[in-house]
Amino acid sequence: MHACLSVCLSVCLSVCIFYCSQLPCYSGIRKLGEKSARYTQQNTVELQCRYIKIRTAIIIVDKIDKDKDGFVTEEELKSWIEYVQKRYIVQDTERMWADHQITNNAMTWESYKNRTYGFADDDDFSSSYKEMIERDQRRWKAADRNGDGQLSKDEFMDFLHPEEVEHMRDIVVDETIEDIDKDKDGYISLEEYIADIYEEDDEDGDEDDVGDHDKDHKDGEPDWVRSEREQFISTRDKNKDGRLDKGEVRQWIIPEDYNYVEAEATHLLHASDEDEDGKLSKQEILDKSDVFVGSQATEFGEALVRHDEF
Repeated sequence: MHACLSVCLSVCLSVCIFYCSQLPCYSGIRKLGEKSARYTQQNTVELQCRYIKIRTAIIIVDKIDKDKDGFVTEEELKSWIEYVQKRYIVQDTERMWADHQITNNAMTWESYKNRTYGFADDDDFSSSYKEMIERDQRRWKAADRNGDGQLSKDEFMDFLHPEEVEHMRDIVVDETIEDIDKDKDGYISLEEYIADIYEEDDEDGDEDDVGDHDKDHKDGEPDWVRSEREQFISTRDKNKDGRLDKGEVRQWIIPEDYNYVEAEATHLLHASDEDEDGKLSKQEILDKSDVFVGSQATEFGEALVRHDEF
């Protein structure tokens, strides 16, 4: 009898829940709960963003302000960005160096290749793997300054970050051309240049949000793509032959008259210096924290969410 009563109560409860769930008030209560959860989540995100902004201002002023006057100058920004850039390169090299077999303070090509690509024979590699290995080996030889077939830690740093040293920059140019030059004629055409930075599918999702002024150009491309076309024709293609050779690619990716550190420091100052006094207060940095989160000055935001020393 007790068993029958238990079954009956269970069935009745299930029926009650079903019918209650169909009532408007039940739906409203459920939606209210969902809305409350969303509000709480949004509140949490906003608090986290606020925390990151405040942390940005504190970190930047405390770490970059050398003379401790409570302000950050353009020169202090330059020094800090240069320091962060060099520190990243050193730390990355140390991390990679520790991950490989080192003998007599040097790394052999075979050791690097086996650790990176595996111990298979060259004939067993696919064509794409062979191309990657050949590319790495060419870069390896360029980094091997004394030609002994192995790399010291300093040489390995050049291998990992060839854009930072003059004797490796031809390699950077060659690799850039190889990446973009799809017809393998040794040059970068206008079409290859545009294809590397833009695909038509990239803009499909934003079709409804694009105004008429953004569509008034070649084949529905965005304005920034049209600007890149004009840059290629008027600035990058020096000899006006419709393509970029090695010299033109070098001037494009490693311009002699461009200092990245100086440009980044100037950008940060001009974007944040609201009272135009040539220096940044903690409040100005707080107001423009989103600018700093996207900068190398904060390691592109990574330093602001870590708890280690910045």
